[in-house]
Amino acid sequence: MHPDLTIALNAAEAGATTIASILSDGDGLQIRHKGLHDLVTRADTASESAIVAVLRAAFPDDQILGEEGVSDSHDLRSTTHGPRTWIIDPIDGTTNFAHGVPFYAISIALWENHQPQVAVVHAPALGETFTAVSGEGAWLNGNPIRVSTIREPEMALLGTGFPYRDLGLLEDYMLLFRRFMRETQGVRRPGSASLDLCYVAAGRYDGFFEYGLAPWDVAAGGLIVREAGGTVTDWTSGENWLHGKRIIAANSSIHEYLSKCVIEDVHPDRLEA
Repeated sequence: MHPDLTIALNAAEAGATTIASILSDGDGLQIRHKGLHDLVTRADTASESAIVAVLRAAFPDDQILGEEGVSDSHDLRSTTHGPRTWIIDPIDGTTNFAHGVPFYAISIALWENHQPQVAVVHAPALGETFTAVSGEGAWLNGNPIRVSTIREPEMALLGTGFPYRDLGLLEDYMLLFRRFMRETQGVRRPGSASLDLCYVAAGRYDGFFEYGLAPWDVAAGGLIVREAGGTVTDWTSGENWLHGKRIIAANSSIHEYLSKCVIEDVHPDRLEA
């Protein structure tokens, strides 16, 4: 196993163990709001601390960017050499987690020279761990995975995430949502972008689209989709999906369809962050 992947898996397990301990200790999750619809619990912060401890012990010179405040990383878009940076989401799907819905995950990715190198998305409540190493493939619980071969939109099942932070694109988004409800087999919104991307990688979804995302939402799942044979871009079919807040991930045929729909239905001024 790739040594960086081994450490990432160890870090994810440390986070999962911490989450399980908090769920069992009876003191509550201590939920607070970062925004109107944006929750954080003590499990989020404790999981991040456990993950960071493992990563720092193994790679003291690496940089870390975490959702819950751990950030010793420079802006990944402006660094000259793209230092090794771990991008982590200690609980992706906190609202689900806080309400007892098991669709949440720990997301850990290593980026270097502005490219993803290693990814882990661990869903402890579901018993599933998705992994990828650049150039070596993607796996679910150690078994290789590939994106679907569905080519026709009317046969496709899509995943998405309803916007809850930035509502500026809501009307455009609803146009897309209505269109996809008419033209595809359906649209699902479970509430964890990292897992949604992994479902594309495993062929459970044929495509995924969302806006309003942060780097830690997509840093790991994007690599997993790519290593499973899928296409990952921003909404202009460009490469700015880590920082651009807008992502399309799918097999090549459905990606082409989703990209066409976005261009047709979203005002050009709102295609980019």
